[in-house]
Amino acid sequence: MSKRIDRIALPSMSPGTDRYLKVHRYGTPGARPKAYLQASLHADEIPGMMAAHHLIRRLDEADKRGEIQGEIIVVPVANPIGSNQVVNGIHAGRYELRGGGNFNRRWPDLFAGLIEATAGKLGTDAASNVAVVRQAIGDKLAAMTASGELSVLRLELSRLAYDADFVLDLHCDDDSHVHLFLIPDHWPDGQDLAALIGAEAVLLAADSGGASFDEVFSSPWAKLQEAVGAGYPVPAACLAATVEFRGRADVFDEIGEKDADALYTFLQRRGLIAGKARDVPSPRCQATMLDACDVVRSPAAGVLAYKVQLGQEVRTGDVIAELIDPLADDQAAARQLIRCQTDGKVLSRSMHKLVAPGDSIAKVVGSKSLAYRTGLLLED
Repeated sequence: MSKRIDRIALPSMSPGTDRYLKVHRYGTPGARPKAYLQASLHADEIPGMMAAHHLIRRLDEADKRGEIQGEIIVVPVANPIGSNQVVNGIHAGRYELRGGGNFNRRWPDLFAGLIEATAGKLGTDAASNVAVVRQAIGDKLAAMTASGELSVLRLELSRLAYDADFVLDLHCDDDSHVHLFLIPDHWPDGQDLAALIGAEAVLLAADSGGASFDEVFSSPWAKLQEAVGAGYPVPAACLAATVEFRGRADVFDEIGEKDADALYTFLQRRGLIAGKARDVPSPRCQATMLDACDVVRSPAAGVLAYKVQLGQEVRTGDVIAELIDPLADDQAAARQLIRCQTDGKVLSRSMHKLVAPGDSIAKVVGSKSLAYRTGLLLED
């Protein structure tokens, strides 16, 4: 057996309180390939925790059989800060209540300084260049310091993940089908992951604008390759993805076991676990660019009445929902139509039916880039 469990303390932000990260480690440190998986960085998105629970059980069994061939790290509760943010009975785990903002935005920029750190060290051998880049990023993270709880959390998670071949950040949406976020450099390489988890959409963006957890590990490779040119091969050596496991209410053993099986099979296929992996099912979708996904927003405050179902095919101009003004003098004129701006499939809907102006109420995955989709492509 190779497993060990580490406990990483976070600094106390008030007298008499403390939190920590629990890290499940399998295999030999430094072994290749390496996979890093974490759940519920948005702490009120629980399906990832359920999947991690079932995955750890399976990995424990594989470890007892001596089948771990690479290094696997699983952090089943990636955000103990947000896990404790319950206000009047409502779990608020997306934003840090001390003012730190969205827990999955503004992660450390690991590309900054990377060109200078690798100057004169890159050559014509891709494998050697991968080692050089990982060393440079590792040195940068080792030299960084943090004080507050959120800063320490970000730094510790980054140190666990930066040198992994595969980084899977497990999230969910509100009311949603399974979908996957990747950078374009990892498609179609990530097609097996998409097919195994049953993704109904794969959304690609070289830079979504939010410095999300997955992109800070995948994008430096592509940016460095573009900067140094083809004479110095820099592979996209970290396949990092945000996995959206359906919606917030989809927390059941049966679903978690299925999700864990998909993750386990992916790790098997990628050489981290011995044994014959099951066949990959046919993909449910092709990848599309993230800027082709219409984020439908509410034009005013009111009550939503949806007119479409998840997975429904819609056309540009179709009504996604009607917005009801409950204070209208004439209730016969109280409804405003909310329409989509692309042809495509309804991927997600909001669980919150009382909305404010600008609130995201649905996503429709199309195939053509939308002119208004620039800058921050993610919902904040």
